[in-house]
Amino acid sequence: MQHLFEFFKSKNECQLLVVNDDKQAIVGRDIVAFSGLQPFVLADFRANFGDDLLSFSEELQHITKVLGEYYNYKKQNKVLIAPLRTISFALPKEQCFDSFTIEFAQTLDIETFKSKLFNWGYYFVDIVTSEGEVSVRGDIIDICPLGNSFGYRISLFDDEVESIRQFDIEDQKSNKEEIESFTINPAFLALNEEHFEKINDEIQKVQTDAFIQDIHSLGFWYLDDLGEYLPQRLNTYITYEALDELEEAYIFDAKRVHKEKFLTLPKVPKSRNYEVVSPANIQEFITFHEGKKLTIISASEAKIKAHDFDLANKNIKYVLEDYIINLVSDDEVILSLNKEHKKRRKKRVKLVLDELQVGDYVVHEEYGIGQFKGIEPVVVMGAKRDFVIVMYANEDKLLLPVENIDVIDRYVADGSSYAMLDKLGKGSFAKLKSKVKERLFAIANDIIQLAAARELVNGIQMDTNSETLKQFALSAGFEYTKDQNRSVKEIFDDLSSGRVMDRLLSGDVGFGKTEVAMNAILACFVNGYQSLFICPTTLLATQHFHSMQKRFAPLGLKMAKLDGKSSTKEKNEIKKGLEQGVYDLVVGTHSLLGVKTNNLALVIIDEEHKFGVKQKEKLKALREDVHIFSMSATPIPRTLNLALSKLKGMSSLLTPPSERLGVRTYVKEYSEQLIKEIILREKRRGGQLFYVHNNIASIEAKKADLESILPNIKIEIIHSQIKPADAEKIIDAFSEGQFDILLATSIVESGLHLPQANTIVIDGADRFGIADLHQLRGRVGRGNKEGFCYFVVEDKKRITQDAIKRLVALESNSYLGSGTALAHQDLEIRGGGNIIGEAQSGHIKQIGYGLYLKMLEDALASLSGENKTTHKTVDIKLAISAYISSDYITQDRVRLELYRRLSKAVNKEEVYTIEEEMEDRFGKPDIPTKQFIELILIKIYALQKEIKTISSYEMNITFTKEDDTKQTIKSPSKDDDDIIATTLQFLRK
Repeated sequence: MQHLFEFFKSKNECQLLVVNDDKQAIVGRDIVAFSGLQPFVLADFRANFGDDLLSFSEELQHITKVLGEYYNYKKQNKVLIAPLRTISFALPKEQCFDSFTIEFAQTLDIETFKSKLFNWGYYFVDIVTSEGEVSVRGDIIDICPLGNSFGYRISLFDDEVESIRQFDIEDQKSNKEEIESFTINPAFLALNEEHFEKINDEIQKVQTDAFIQDIHSLGFWYLDDLGEYLPQRLNTYITYEALDELEEAYIFDAKRVHKEKFLTLPKVPKSRNYEVVSPANIQEFITFHEGKKLTIISASEAKIKAHDFDLANKNIKYVLEDYIINLVSDDEVILSLNKEHKKRRKKRVKLVLDELQVGDYVVHEEYGIGQFKGIEPVVVMGAKRDFVIVMYANEDKLLLPVENIDVIDRYVADGSSYAMLDKLGKGSFAKLKSKVKERLFAIANDIIQLAAARELVNGIQMDTNSETLKQFALSAGFEYTKDQNRSVKEIFDDLSSGRVMDRLLSGDVGFGKTEVAMNAILACFVNGYQSLFICPTTLLATQHFHSMQKRFAPLGLKMAKLDGKSSTKEKNEIKKGLEQGVYDLVVGTHSLLGVKTNNLALVIIDEEHKFGVKQKEKLKALREDVHIFSMSATPIPRTLNLALSKLKGMSSLLTPPSERLGVRTYVKEYSEQLIKEIILREKRRGGQLFYVHNNIASIEAKKADLESILPNIKIEIIHSQIKPADAEKIIDAFSEGQFDILLATSIVESGLHLPQANTIVIDGADRFGIADLHQLRGRVGRGNKEGFCYFVVEDKKRITQDAIKRLVALESNSYLGSGTALAHQDLEIRGGGNIIGEAQSGHIKQIGYGLYLKMLEDALASLSGENKTTHKTVDIKLAISAYISSDYITQDRVRLELYRRLSKAVNKEEVYTIEEEMEDRFGKPDIPTKQFIELILIKIYALQKEIKTISSYEMNITFTKEDDTKQTIKSPSKDDDDIIATTLQFLRK
């Protein structure tokens, strides 16, 4: 930092600054801007020539956006800041950065417009959920240009732009205010037809392992005369740190500026006058440097006042910016009050498109598990309606009217189990349901009784306001996420309330659950109490013990580890020490279940679902007023969360820590050369690999294959048929780096935290569901090293288009239409199953997680004295054509999603909201669609009036109530609109 500061302070003429990585680029940006120049920062692009670029789509989009801004900025005071690896490649020339404006009332030739966007690298999708995507739906166009966190919705009247509004990517709703115009920049490059074709032809000739050979995957490598090496044209300086990076950057150096070029560039000289400082107490530091010229940098005036500075003080120069510069020299002090820059997190799409594929299993509340065969139009009594087709055992079919689609749900069990089709006919499934219901009432009863018994006991009350606790959070070495701060506050409120705490914290591995738990342990220590931390495996116990030792060492807290690896002598000593109060904290496994303690206040259970009810009871029996804090790595569904939160405290961590790197994902076709390269690349950086092969029968053969590719490699196998004790030994050995590859079934998808393993290969990736792929990918990239995930398929010609789309979209990190949100939904449902414990998996397999949890919520609610209304349906047999027409909405999956949302609506306000949204997104509904919306209103009113059937014949409309009484009314004619109006008029009375 000090070198760059002095360099720019002395007004050196520099147009391009070469740094080593993202972090240094940010430092450079702050200093360049502070010096009154305009910085443009390129992303750190760490691909090698020929790599599949879908995995680098975020960096490439960023480079496109910034270069576009750089070339469009016409003043001379600009500096381009680029990491070494980025600037070593030829970057697109100025002519590749055109843009055009869409204005109100202009005429738009839709075909020319689409063709231009295609050449400019836009993805055409069903729903626009991220930058660089466009969706054309008749006379409505949605587009999200690069650098935007919202989209633009254009409504056309014929070929004239009738309105332009911004819309929210999360929920797809547009703002009411119209805008005059907006600018569209390229999503890849502003290529004309000729250049696009030329690059495309070049790509098709190449021998590559890219899964799909197109401009998005490989275009950047074949710019030819459209590209240039900027260090050869701009006045360039390089930092010493970037020179240190040279060797590493040039391992694969095809198609780059030659390394020597960088060695000959002028260096940013070392500073003679400035030093970097990081004062703990700013006011004290300033007093120490009195008499020097003082500059204070802050993003806001409020921060300046909070640090007791007087804005009226003329001796201090205030700079209101978000720069982070902390330097001191003989005559000057520059201090920043700002915290580290946070990366902008991507918005998560709330609107989940149901990826219900034909052939997927679904659960019907009354008939059980069937197979979804699609939505088909059926003509009944001369009128057209859409029906969901579900296939049951013996090829029996169920036709379900789409307005009642809410009675089926996707079948989710654990990844390894296959669904068995039920027989159509209520008998068998009803019996199974009542068996599960009995079992669930027993579980719900246990949960409620436990909660009630603990309510009657006074908890150990603690003071959670001590300075030590405040300092502990500050000494973490990183800033807590918003969720972590909230969870710590919730725990402290519990501990100081005088009630017994029973709280569950859910959050993905690496999201900082242990850090939250340490705050609770410290609160107990400060108040003179002991804590126990219990994990299901020795590996986890060892991991937690080491990370806690680091944090607690300076505070004088005495801790020990007790697990299966401890010798009998150690066990006896630790147990004795616990009883006598020598230890403040013991971390361990099941070995802790029967210990005696001196002054225990807190028991923390990690991976709570891995412990049985009896084991948890044993822990609670250690002392009746002991606080219980459980942690789980899977999210809990919102509804179950509500049901349980009346009995338990619930906290969740949903935001990853800022320093966590993403996982670079590739989709590849299997080849021995590829596997060899993947393994050697990870070995070169001193890491280990997971290799997922989800077939126990052929896993030994797979091991032999891998050993024949690389004879010196060390491989161990793990799957569900290996004894738990042996599996634990293997994982321990892997954690200690004793072998290179852990070859496993999808058993590795949860509960392991092995920061040394940062590459995962998933064999036969097309045979996994989105949730499983998402979860498996999360095994790597947990530390501060970048993770690599390879989805490998046997033969790309033989897999379905949908599977290709799913995999390729996961590769560019966002699923076209929110698959990650869907994966979260799946994981949430499983997380709910986890809370109840693994002993229930038999029942879950029989009826699926979704229905199982719904039934558990009902059981909890009814035992807590709440009235849960039973789910009723109305059989509507009106001779009207009512369906969401494919002319109005062409994409089946979007129609399916709207059918689902409308069928779940419980009042007319919800229906009108969805109708308004449909009009906003797709234009005015056509007649069959409008009539379907009215059909949903008929269903809602009928449910409120306890009507079970509505049917029509000619002009007669008959209503049958729950008690089988009937009433018939007459419509003025048998036209659809008359029958609907008459029915609604009767029901609204």
